[in-house]
Amino acid sequence: MEREQTIRIVGIDPGLRRTGWGIVETLGNSLRFVASGTVTSDGALDLASRLRQLHDGLSEIIHLHRPDEAAVEQTFVNKDAVATLKLGQARGVAMLVPALAGLPVAEYAPNAVKKAVIGVGHGEKQQIHMMVKVLMPRATFDTHDAADALAIAICHTHHRQAAQALARVSMAAL
Repeated sequence: MEREQTIRIVGIDPGLRRTGWGIVETLGNSLRFVASGTVTSDGALDLASRLRQLHDGLSEIIHLHRPDEAAVEQTFVNKDAVATLKLGQARGVAMLVPALAGLPVAEYAPNAVKKAVIGVGHGEKQQIHMMVKVLMPRATFDTHDAADALAIAICHTHHRQAAQALARVSMAAL
């Protein structure tokens, strides 16, 4: 029988002004809060410099906490095409940093994150933040972005558990 190991996951909620990050550990069905925070960029700088600030901040988090896997929220498209494009660029950095560190990077739609954390695909941010605290009472977060990043990491733990269960069933059927 294969022995389970603790997996450390970084969840990332990308944004050009504020990119939230959250680190959780999972072993079987248990979930443990490790850390969370927000990487910010200086709005007075040009776009390339702001993206570099996000890159450097996320690189430091990856280096410091050594996650095994990463999960990033997918971008939603809004009516402001310029804002959507800038968010997409920040999301590119959020995906690139863990990929450069050799981590597998999963992507989740906002509705999938909400469904995994609160049980339905639509809900208020306060509901998500409350459930993050219910699932991990020791969790702390300095911004909504950090709380959202923890929710993304929790979503990834649920999806990887489901995938592992499916793999066990498939192997047993052989």
